Amino acid sequence: MSKPARVPYETTLLVRDCCLCLHVQRAARVLARRFDEVLRPFQLTNGQFSLLMSLNRPEPPPMAAVASLLAMDRTTLTAALKPLQRRGLVKVSADPADRRSRLLALTAKGHGLLARAVPTWERTHAELEALLPNGDPTRLRENLGALIQ
Repeated sequence: MSKPARVPYETTLLVRDCCLCLHVQRAARVLARRFDEVLRPFQLTNGQFSLLMSLNRPEPPPMAAVASLLAMDRTTLTAALKPLQRRGLVKVSADPADRRSRLLALTAKGHGLLARAVPTWERTHAELEALLPNGDPTRLRENLGALIQ
């Protein structure tokens, strides 16, 4: 009976130190926890805040555009919308131009909550940007953006 192949521990260290996916996941978890904490008084998660912000437009966007912006599939977006709809923050309606398509809009209550939460987001975001080496958040956004395209 032969021994199963094993990955050398050195490879584990290499992945720990170099893996972009691991580093982005770790950073995303830390950021998500931080924003979840500061948005808790508004009864919002960081994901819900991002979703509400994505709907803050002059015209209600179609579901597909919002899903694309948030890099999620339509099923996940539909599930994320449910609690916001139950709270009266978001309205989902049929698109008059294509009844199969859905338009997403903030309600007056949704706009009000978002307006109260934005200063907390701005303060927290500024604190996090200040932690970046060389104070260059634009470079980080550009580098992450290059991976998304």
